[in-house]
Amino acid sequence: MRAVPNLSLMFQEVPFLERFAAARRAGFRAVEFQFPYDHPPEDVRHAVHEAGVEVVLFNLPPGDWAAGDRGMACDPDRQQAFEESVEQALRYAEALGCSKLHCLAGRVPEGSAPEAVWPVLVERVRYAADILGRFGRTVMVEACNEMDMPRFALPNIGRAVALLEAVGRDNVRLQFDFYHVQRSQGELLATFRAVERFVGHVQIADNPGRHEPGTGEIHYANVLAALGRMGYDGMVGLEYIPSGRTVDSLAWMDEEEIRSWLTR
Repeated sequence: MRAVPNLSLMFQEVPFLERFAAARRAGFRAVEFQFPYDHPPEDVRHAVHEAGVEVVLFNLPPGDWAAGDRGMACDPDRQQAFEESVEQALRYAEALGCSKLHCLAGRVPEGSAPEAVWPVLVERVRYAADILGRFGRTVMVEACNEMDMPRFALPNIGRAVALLEAVGRDNVRLQFDFYHVQRSQGELLATFRAVERFVGHVQIADNPGRHEPGTGEIHYANVLAALGRMGYDGMVGLEYIPSGRTVDSLAWMDEEEIRSWLTR
């Protein structure tokens, strides 16, 4: 099964540590999530091992999410906090055997211009890549649309690829989220084709609403078939908000063309 549910958004019918087993019962063998940091790493590891699933991706600590933080990498005033976040993420990655860690770029601070914080962002991602690379980890960067995340430092795919090129590390890859790309620029398949050499992970959700495929405007049977033709053979993260019960939201995967690609 190439599809991996994002346990921060899916299976919310049960507490976080119970979602690993719920995902396995639903037929998934691997999972991703956003932030595990409300739970000690040993507790998350136990839940992972008991469920018999693999963790393929999670995020570095974002700062104070409730206060509006969406990462700290571009904030000149958060050097120590960012370095501590890399160390904390590494502890969890080591405990969980996870090889890919998403470094949220963060919001450009009020009163600052994107160009002014760009050198900070480059150096922070390079720092994360160098530290995590010593332990065989890959750093992911992602473009997030400005409607959902105003002032995000990577508002489109072009900016994210520019960051990859500026950082210049082999263990930094692009996290291509079709939902964010649809909202920020559209032209999904042409955009993916232009940057596929940088892509290390794919995530999907429909638009509007960020619900499961089939609830909005993106024709995911076409999208996934095209990914197959282009040779993408990695995981597909289901980072969507179920429109109802999580298990009911999986019905879109029963379409023969979709299931054949996700399970081959």
